[in-house]
Amino acid sequence: MTRWFEDIVIDEVFPLGAHTFGKEEIIRFAQLYDPQYFHTDPGLARHSHFGGLVASGWHTVSVGHRKMVDALDAEAGRLRAAGQEPGVSGPSPGVNAMEFKVPVRPGDTVTYELAVTDKRPSNSLPGWGLLFNRLTATNQRGELVYRAEIVGFSKLRDFRMPLKLKLLLALTNLPLIGPLVRRKA
Repeated sequence: MTRWFEDIVIDEVFPLGAHTFGKEEIIRFAQLYDPQYFHTDPGLARHSHFGGLVASGWHTVSVGHRKMVDALDAEAGRLRAAGQEPGVSGPSPGVNAMEFKVPVRPGDTVTYELAVTDKRPSNSLPGWGLLFNRLTATNQRGELVYRAEIVGFSKLRDFRMPLKLKLLLALTNLPLIGPLVRRKA
C-alpha cells in the first residue's frame, strides 16, 4: 500500500482493473510456467475435467499481482500530484490462503479488487505495520475465480525509534559485543 500505515482504512476497496485472457496468451504463459495439457493444448483440453482450455491459476495470480503493483504505483503518483508524500510499502511475509474457484477460459475478462481487512504494528520490524489484505478476481459473469489473503508491510509515518532500541541496535554492530547481544535478543 502506498499510503502510510496510519492512513490505511480497513475494508476500503481498491479497484485494480480488469484483464481479458486470450487463448494465445494462456498457452504462452502455460508453456513457460505451467505446461499442463489443459493449459497448453486446446485439442487435449477438451477431454479434461475442465472441458476445454483454461488459464493456469498462476497466470490468474500473476496478472492480479501486476494489476496490484500498477495500482499502488498509480496511487503514489496521485498522492504526489496532490502534494502529499506517499507511504512506503514493503515486502510480503506470505500468503495465508489462496483459492481458485472457477476456471478462467479464453475470452474471460477478470476484474481484480484489493481490500485491507485488518492491520497491526509489526512485532518484529520496528517502524513497520502489517496489512492483512483480501485480493479477489471476478469474471464477466460475476463469478469469483480467485481469492487470496495476503499480508504486506507498510511503513509507519510517525515512527520514532525508542532510545533503548537504538542502543540495542548499535550494540549488535560492535564486533565483540554484537554476537552476545544477538543471542540474548
